[in-house]
Amino acid sequence: MFTMEIIKTPASRFDHIKDFPYTENFVDYNGMQMHYIDEGAGETILALHGEPSWSYLYRKFIPVLNNYRFIAPDLIGFGKSDKIVDWKAYSFSFHFDSLRNFIEKLDLKDITMVVQDWGGMLGLSILGAFPEKFKRVVVLNTFLPSGKPLNIFFKSWVAFARYHPSLPVGLVMQMGTHQKLSKEVIAAYKAPFPDKRYKCGAIAFPSMVPSSPDQDGVQQMKKAREILSAWNKPALVLFSDRDKIMSGLENFFYKLIPTSNDQKKIIINDAGHFLQEEKGEEIAAYIDQFMKGGLRVSK
Repeated sequence: MFTMEIIKTPASRFDHIKDFPYTENFVDYNGMQMHYIDEGAGETILALHGEPSWSYLYRKFIPVLNNYRFIAPDLIGFGKSDKIVDWKAYSFSFHFDSLRNFIEKLDLKDITMVVQDWGGMLGLSILGAFPEKFKRVVVLNTFLPSGKPLNIFFKSWVAFARYHPSLPVGLVMQMGTHQKLSKEVIAAYKAPFPDKRYKCGAIAFPSMVPSSPDQDGVQQMKKAREILSAWNKPALVLFSDRDKIMSGLENFFYKLIPTSNDQKKIIINDAGHFLQEEKGEEIAAYIDQFMKGGLRVSK
């Protein structure tokens, strides 16, 4: 019987990171360890990262949101979570089920969910499947594809990720930000991936974006669209202006989610795709105001 090879990033790889002093926590998913940070107390915020980042992306949120319980997991294959040495072992359903397991194991409820990139495609799909568990949603640069053919730019990204000798994670993070990242920050994003064997989760994600209606994930994302189109709980949409792929897609969510129009329409200026990295404190302050009802539009 075929057995997946599961590896762990050596703990020493994270020793040099000075701005991530948060306690490690783990839950089990099918014999694999899923890492998460769980800081503070109060209303629950669940923040989901995308490709090829990890919970480090949300480190600037925690001091600002210190009156809440702030939880950010590392998807399997990323950060301090276990990694499978086979990119084909990763699928939309695999990550979906691991997040469902995570929420169930921690018995999370009345969640304010913050999502970006693949964190949005997966997280909004989880919300679509279990809307009763969520109290609010904050949507950062992401999308909910419906299985339409991919454009040439994205096809090139899929090919680059799959066939590059060793996906250059630091370069990908820098290309996804408007401002120049420090060597220390780039090193932190590279830390989970000592060599190519650890990068299979990151290699897989671009290929998982559905390009036909019958692909894994399309039905879950269509369900998310359906639930969000009738969403009557608070929703905040915060996109950046310098994302070469997703800037402008905030209008998709304004049209989709009725209650998103109850909040002030805010664009995060001078930030790229990884807006949490560049404008973390600013975004966290908006989330705090949103949760306290301070961004509502007067009618």
